[in-house]
Amino acid sequence: MNITLSADPELIAKSRRLARQQGTSLNQLVRDYLERFSGSQRDVSAAEEFRGLALDKGGRSAPGFRFDREEAHARR
Repeated sequence: MNITLSADPELIAKSRRLARQQGTSLNQLVRDYLERFSGSQRDVSAAEEFRGLALDKGGRSAPGFRFDREEAHARR
């Protein structure tokens, strides 16, 4: 899909030069940014979902339960 963006011509020219110095294109830099941006939004949503589940479901242990590390790591 193609999109059209508006920006100051000097900003575009400088960004293209910097991209070229990094061995890439301005288009690729924008694509990379959009990928990171949309990925970070998914991370926020996942964190919010986890928080909601933790508060709602509450993983509580039975009274008297005591964690035993050796038992947890024992080969069965």
